Amino acid sequence: MPRIDNELKLSFKDVLIRPKRSNLKSRSQVDLVRPYTFKHSKRTLTSIPIIAANMDTVGTFEMAIALAKHKMLVAIHKWYSIDEWDDFASKHPEILSNIIISSGTSDEDFKKITTILTKYKEIVNICLDIANGYSEHFVDYVKKIRKNFPNHTIIAGNVVTGEMVEALVFAGADIIKIGIGGGSVCTTRKKTGVGYPQISAVIECADAAHGLGAHVISDGGCTTPGDIAKAFGAGADFVMIGGMLSGHDESAGKIIEKNGKKLKEFYGMSSEKAMEKYVGKVANYRSAEGKVVQIPYRGSVHYTCLDILGGLRSCCTYVGADRLKSLSKRTTFIRVNIQTNEVFANYE
Repeated sequence: MPRIDNELKLSFKDVLIRPKRSNLKSRSQVDLVRPYTFKHSKRTLTSIPIIAANMDTVGTFEMAIALAKHKMLVAIHKWYSIDEWDDFASKHPEILSNIIISSGTSDEDFKKITTILTKYKEIVNICLDIANGYSEHFVDYVKKIRKNFPNHTIIAGNVVTGEMVEALVFAGADIIKIGIGGGSVCTTRKKTGVGYPQISAVIECADAAHGLGAHVISDGGCTTPGDIAKAFGAGADFVMIGGMLSGHDESAGKIIEKNGKKLKEFYGMSSEKAMEKYVGKVANYRSAEGKVVQIPYRGSVHYTCLDILGGLRSCCTYVGADRLKSLSKRTTFIRVNIQTNEVFANYE
């Protein structure tokens, strides 16, 4: 019988972080680099825990090279060929340990990542990524990957509730990816009516994961550096972003000129365009759950990274967190009905 959960659930737009007394004198005192040790793989990772999403316009080799300079991470999209992986790995062996290889759950996906991971031992991070992480088939696939790659760090998702976080951790995942329907080019909520507000999802799922010694990624919904700060404040160990990194030189796709303006294309991986590009068509038993947009060309991603990291450091100084790890302990959210003053929004 249908039921309604009346507990209020919140997203980024619904909250702000309350400032607190701080003894920090400068943003430069904030350390954004975090060390991690993972539950199953027992591996360690030290980085700024922001990850470029494994979308084909964002999770590119070029993005991996650029973000490595900022100690950030990239989940490489799964559509690169083995020859393209060979070329990249031979030219940039120094960053292989800090990139994440992506896979779906098909036999072809398994065969490809097995070939790549066997050839390049330095690649130790795997992202198992499907839109709906609630299927038993997916849980079984996580078990299969854990069995075949016992010493690799495994990311699995996407889910938005604590009980499924626990199921995936017990199946062998080290990090659970949290978020359904919140992405800027995702239309899942419109097409299916399914989703979960991101702040509440992260808080609840982080609690479940941390209780088992695992970690979570907040994936989707961030449109500003402040949203990234809120995700960390809610308990996310990592934050994955797509739209914020689109439109750059390092993003895939050609520059389009329209009405004197330079644009680049950005689209969801469940969009009609993506499915036609990689599998030939949208299967007749499903609908496309993503859209295609043309966004302003933004040049090098270097400056966007500086803006993101600067905003995150500033947030930490407002609440007195000298390390990113301390941000969630120093965060108190307040509910709001207005985020910003938009009176001059059209004058930028």
